[in-house]
Amino acid sequence: MRVCVVGSGGREHALADVLGRHHEVVVTPGNVGIPGSTPADPETVEADLYVIGPEAPLVDGLADRLRAAGRLVFGPGADGARLEGSKAWMKEVVSAAGVPTAAYESFTDLEPALGFLESLQPPYVVKTDGLAAGKGVLVTDSLDEARRGVADYLSGSAFGDAGRTVVIEEGLVGPELSVLAVCDGTRAVALAPAQDFKRIGEGDAGPNTGGMGAYSPVTIADDDVVADVIDRFVQPTLDELRRRGIDYRGVLYAGLMFTETGPRLIEFNVRFGDPETQVVLPRLRSDLGDLLARAAAGRLGGAPEFADDAVVTVVLAAEGYPVAPRTGDVIRGVDDARALEDVSVYCAGVAAGDDGVLVTAGGRVLNVCGRGVDVAAARAAAYRGVAAISWPGLVVRRDIAASA
Repeated sequence: MRVCVVGSGGREHALADVLGRHHEVVVTPGNVGIPGSTPADPETVEADLYVIGPEAPLVDGLADRLRAAGRLVFGPGADGARLEGSKAWMKEVVSAAGVPTAAYESFTDLEPALGFLESLQPPYVVKTDGLAAGKGVLVTDSLDEARRGVADYLSGSAFGDAGRTVVIEEGLVGPELSVLAVCDGTRAVALAPAQDFKRIGEGDAGPNTGGMGAYSPVTIADDDVVADVIDRFVQPTLDELRRRGIDYRGVLYAGLMFTETGPRLIEFNVRFGDPETQVVLPRLRSDLGDLLARAAAGRLGGAPEFADDAVVTVVLAAEGYPVAPRTGDVIRGVDDARALEDVSVYCAGVAAGDDGVLVTAGGRVLNVCGRGVDVAAARAAAYRGVAAISWPGLVVRRDIAASA
């Protein structure tokens, strides 16, 4: 089978790598570090299956256009992708579905938004309604900072039109969990759970990012917990979407928090997580292409099989990320890292510099992954790989998966 992966980051590199175990893969637009990359428009690429990585083309209706042309597509149409395209709509859907989630209100005007904010207890959670590349979430214990965030979002100065509607939620406290579920429109099967690290600094300090690292498996999420996530969070949402006439075929990514009163939904995303994909898919024993093709065709089979070992990924970012990342710095040591046992490197924000050398071209530049018999061994391998790579101003967290 020929598979077209749409996207250009570390997630798409991992998708292509795992799909490539059994199938021919082309990646569009990809990047210079991903084998099989092409600048061709995905709608002009001939393939048997299309797997759409990022949320923006899904919200824009790429899956709908491909399906209208008779293509087999793994990824929701624009109607289902609205779960991520509008956080306010997502909250309304899951509330109708009876999914346990944080109390919330959405606002377009400053004064009522501030009034609701001031009625809450910290931590305060302020989100852009629209897409903000994983950065449109402010979580803070400071009421003044939350007030400034609301004002900046609604004015458009922070995230443009994506923030002109804000969702303000009660703050939840507890360990987080990511469960990626493969859906065929009617039912869902879970992939192995993961835990990621959103903030830029060690000890979860600093602003939110798209993700600075992740690991899988997760000790708090045994088979019973994952089954509960499908039964109480994913399947009711899928059923509610069907009641609204939405045939959801793609990943439904549940971001959860385990509070003192039980698990609660933080968010749904409509695509493979980044960097969760980089630690979940390498552990897959079964054929990823077959799994996704069956889901795209509306006929999921049995649950996928995963290896018992662990994978940890550490994101290497550019100086200035997530606000204003510096680009153009020469990257050294990628081949040295890949030569190490149990280490792999996925390319995200990279480009070709002079003489074909890799240079930084985005905020999150590389994902360095380690594999081992347990999380400790995988973490050690990942950081051996990290030590082999350098460029001026490289940003890395040294505590990814340390608590696990």
